[in-house]
This record gives sequence, structure tokens and C-alpha cells, in this order.
Amino acid sequence: MAAPIAEPSPSVALSELTALLSPSSPAAPEAAEAALALSGSASGRALLAEHPAALSALSAMAASASRGARPALAALVNASSEPAALEPLLAAVPSLLPLLPRSGAACGVLANLSRDAAAAPRVLRALGPGAEEALLRALSAERPPAELGALLCNLSQAPEGRGALLEPSGRVLGRLLSLLRCPDTELRRGIVGALRNCCFQHEHHAWLLSPALEALPRLLLPLAGPEELPEREMEQLPLELRYLPPEHRREEQPDIRRMLLETLLLLAATKAGRCHLRSRGTYPVLRELHAWESDAAALRACHNLVQVLIGDEPEPGLENLLEVKVPEHLERLLADGARERPGTGTDGQSALRGVASRNRRRPLEWAWPGVGVASAPGSGAGRVPEPEEEEEEEEEEGEESPAG
Repeated sequence: MAAPIAEPSPSVALSELTALLSPSSPAAPEAAEAALALSGSASGRALLAEHPAALSALSAMAASASRGARPALAALVNASSEPAALEPLLAAVPSLLPLLPRSGAACGVLANLSRDAAAAPRVLRALGPGAEEALLRALSAERPPAELGALLCNLSQAPEGRGALLEPSGRVLGRLLSLLRCPDTELRRGIVGALRNCCFQHEHHAWLLSPALEALPRLLLPLAGPEELPEREMEQLPLELRYLPPEHRREEQPDIRRMLLETLLLLAATKAGRCHLRSRGTYPVLRELHAWESDAAALRACHNLVQVLIGDEPEPGLENLLEVKVPEHLERLLADGARERPGTGTDGQSALRGVASRNRRRPLEWAWPGVGVASAPGSGAGRVPEPEEEEEEEEEEGEESPAG
């Protein structure tokens, strides 16, 4: 009786499959479909990540105009979620650059590769000098791919990525701000994450808040509701936020609301930023948001920002909260206190020290697919505190704020 024929090992089978992954091969489309099926399991993704030749062949096919390009690119999205795929795929990054303006899957590959803060600048360098223009073209599309948001958020973890988004013409930032109300939730989530990360660069805050970009009204609009305000408060608001129609709705995703509040908190890290936020009616918007908000994490973020705006100013030399050095043991105490008393009032100096501690966190990142984690709903305890300053002091602070 003949002995049964042994099946080839998975590694050998993948090598045979790789030989078929050539754009000129008649079997290439079917081979790409097989690679996509293989990438659908955790073991298959791990196998692909350990075979640079297979990843290189898939990358070449993805960049081609052949029938197998689409499944090859989809297989790369899956395989790129494996950390081991980073090194072999970095060499293939330039071939994905021409696909960026129209391909969400190419953005997904790059987003996965740039998840780690150390990998983000390497991906940006691998994209080469045409990266900024390619990203801008992708952003300028009528409907940018949803994966682009995760890519921009991940790239902006690194100073180099933030520098690319903060390029001097303001075209990229202007487009990011215009997409804060786009209908695609995943794109919106990534855009807000990228803007939040950019605000770690406090030297750009004055520009962000200036009439050239007018970031404040665009960041506040998704947090504002249609509630009627006293005339004096209404006149303080930017024009875009006055007399909102009854059908106006706040941002529906609680994690995006929290990130918007954290972005404003970063902009309030400098004295000029705090004065600007106070003078442009930020507090009434936050007060109404606090009364409406039901998500615990968003409530905490709202409370933290309110404390900074209504609290006492720090001592000279400590005005920039992003430059304040907070001892590690004090950071832990501040974090524990915020968790234990999320809705109670604190004095302004304590709130400012807490913000200085929280702002030392690294920027956001996430993987594609499955970006973002929604916060669990909760019922924030306590009422948002009211400002205690006298009217004369408020007017004085308003005069110190930048133009805009």
C-alpha cells in the first residue's frame, strides 16, 4: 500500500504562492485572492509577516494595474496589522504613495504601519518628499477615504508628522478643520485625533487661533447646542456659533467630543490661549455642554477645561502648562484625585497642575480597521462651576486676548 503523500508545510505553500504573485502571471489574480483569504486569520497574517518575499510580491501587485491589485492591497491591509510586517513593508511604502489620493486601503496599510510612535517618522520618511502633497490631494477629495483619518492621526504622533500637517501655507490644517463636520464617523475621529496631536506644538497655538485659521469656532461648533443664551453671552461668541438653529446637533460620538475638549485644553495651555478662549465665549458653550453631556469621560474633559478657564492664573514662569515639569509622584496623585472626584470643584491652581500632568501624555494613535474606543456612558456628578471673576476682571482679560 502506497504511503500517503505529505502535504507541504505552510511556509513551503506560501513560497509556491509567492511565485505566482507576479502581475505578468496568468494565475496572479487567483494567487492574490488566495493571499487575501490567508490573511483573514491570525495565523495566516503571522505567516505572511514572516515572509518578506510574499509581502514584496503583494506590494508590487497592489501598485500595478492588474486584476489582482485590489485583493493584493486588501491582503496587505490585514498583514500590516502584524508588528513583524513593519520592516519588510517599509521598503514597499513608496510604491503606495501614488495610490493615496484615491485608495482607502493604501491609507489603511500606512495607518497600520505607523501605529507605533517610533514607526510613524520612519513611515513618513519612507514616503519621501512627495508625502505632504499626496496627503493634501487625498484630503482635498470630495469624499476622503475614512482610513485617511487614522493615518493622519498616527503620523501626527511624531514631531515630523505634526510638522507636515502644520506646514506654513495652512492648506492642510484648513482642510482638516473643514472636515470636523464631515458625515464619515471614522474619518472625523481620525481628523480630530490629528488636530489634537498637532496642538502639542504650543509654538503654533497663536497661529491656530488667529484669523488666518480661526480654529476655535470650528472646534467649538461640534460641542455647541441650539440652547438660547443671554444676549451678553451670545455677543461674545464667534459669529458661527450665534443663534444656532433648533436642528443643530452636537457631535454624536462621545469619544470625539472628549478629544475635541482635550484639543481645546491643549490650546488653553498658554496664557494667551486661555485669554483667547475666555474672550470668545468658550465658557457658556462648555456650561451648556456640561448640562447636556451624559458620557463620563467627556464630562471629566469638560470639567478639566472649565477649571482651567475659570481658575487663577499660575505664577510667573509657569504660564505655559505644556512646559511645566510635574514630579512623577505628583502626577500619580493628581490622576488618582481626578478619578476619585470627577465632578467636584477644585481650586484653579490644582486644576492647572492637573492639566500640566495630563498634557504630558503621548499623542493619540490607533490601528485600522477598528479605530477608536467609545467611552462608556455615565452620569457625571456635580455641576460645572461658575466663574468667580468680577465683570471688570473679565473685561480686562478680554483686552489681553489675541485678535480674532
